[in-house]
Amino acid sequence: MTISEEEIIHIAKLSSLNLSKEEIKKYTVDMQEILEFANMINNVNTEGMDETIATNKKSNVMRKDEVVKFENQELLLQNAPSQDEGMFRIPKVLN
Repeated sequence: MTISEEEIIHIAKLSSLNLSKEEIKKYTVDMQEILEFANMINNVNTEGMDETIATNKKSNVMRKDEVVKFENQELLLQNAPSQDEGMFRIPKVLN
């Protein structure tokens, strides 16, 4: 498949782009290279290969949720602009 300068001009008009003649020539070459690469990928023999979504078979690997007491709560709460009963106090976000 080849792409012409007229097609690049048409795409540029659809995208509201004003391209110079040099840019049109450059984008024509670039788009042609992209289409050639896509064609090469389309022609790769994938017969006998399994579909893969990830590189390994693991999914939803979860760890047990454990409550851990923070040893220095005062140090942590020094970062709070306001605090109440050992917790960060924040402005109301919902009515």
